[in-house]
Amino acid sequence: MNTTEAILRSAKEATQTTALLTSEQINQLIDCIADAAISNMQYILDENAKDLERMDPADPRYDRLTLTTSRIEAIATDLKNVEALPSPLGSILSETIRPNGLTIKKVSVPFGVIGIIYESRPNVTFDVAGLCLKSGNVCVLKGGSDADCSNRAIVSIIRNVFIEHHVDPNLVSLLPPERKATAQLLKARNYVDLLIPRGSQALIDFVRENATIPVIETGAGICHTYFDEYGNAEKGQAIITNAKTRRVSVCNALDCLIINHRRLKELPYLCEKLAESNVEIFADKSAFEVLFGFYPAELLKPSTEDSYSTEFLSYKMSIRTVENFNEALAHVAQYSSKHSEAIITENKIIADRYKKLVDAAVIYVNASTAFTDGAQFGLGAEIGISTQKLHARGPMGLEELTSYKWLVDGDGQVRL
Repeated sequence: MNTTEAILRSAKEATQTTALLTSEQINQLIDCIADAAISNMQYILDENAKDLERMDPADPRYDRLTLTTSRIEAIATDLKNVEALPSPLGSILSETIRPNGLTIKKVSVPFGVIGIIYESRPNVTFDVAGLCLKSGNVCVLKGGSDADCSNRAIVSIIRNVFIEHHVDPNLVSLLPPERKATAQLLKARNYVDLLIPRGSQALIDFVRENATIPVIETGAGICHTYFDEYGNAEKGQAIITNAKTRRVSVCNALDCLIINHRRLKELPYLCEKLAESNVEIFADKSAFEVLFGFYPAELLKPSTEDSYSTEFLSYKMSIRTVENFNEALAHVAQYSSKHSEAIITENKIIADRYKKLVDAAVIYVNASTAFTDGAQFGLGAEIGISTQKLHARGPMGLEELTSYKWLVDGDGQVRL
């Protein structure tokens, strides 16, 4: 048995441990993991520095890879928030008594073993561990080689907490960084119940096309904001600036601004603060002509087809001018990854139509797409943003990490 298979087998066996943990024990473990993140902060930062040394700071993944004191403190806070949430396990989703006297209950239960494949985001290691533990699941992590030092440090801290509390440390495992381990995880039908990829569209496509176990797609986001004919310019400037520049390396960042041609004259104002962050704009002909002379020339370029089909994950943004609402809808339908879509308008009828007609996990009216986040949605933290429709959609918190089973109680009934 190779190393990866041994880890997967141990993870499957660890599901027997989670099944017997009480809510109080789970909460205590999560609390201790949060405290351990703080008490071991320097160790985590030192190991993270080793990963950062190997990556070009200009790489869009560099920000995702970076851990800081404030980010680790935020991770610990998120873990405490998860701890404070009610347990998603054992909830009676439905209950009925049949005419023959059978009592049938539908009850929430863990999936079992959840595999996570992710890139350059060591914070995910803590998030996934906390969420899986709270939802009664065992997690097997497959991080990228670029974050291996960080991930191994974090997993060792988490497993030490389990050992100190006489709990099976295999509740959380990290696979080797080699690609061979990825291939084994994708086909681990006897060991893993659900696989969740977090990362680039290329990673998600690879997992979907090669996995033989159930997959929930998360992460990739080509996000649009449509500034409607009836949009408020002041709100628009603030929303567009925040959605684009708050944190460019995350999946909820704005990639394409769609603007109604009747409001083109206000485009320089809408983009004014983007220049302060050196956002490179790829504009169609109409938008380019309006911005020329107002937006820094070195940051303004003509758009191409690729401009609209790219998740930038950097200080770049495309602009598309449309004649009307229907044309805006058509553009979103063609290029959206069904992650997060926004409209800026003061017309309630148009806003309601946008919410009904746009197909995406999250729809915003007069708000930034940056809010697509488990903590912002009150979920404590998230294991990812699902862009599909089966089982889960949007930010995935505790409830989305459970399945259910039917419990039938009888008193000797037999079927005729």
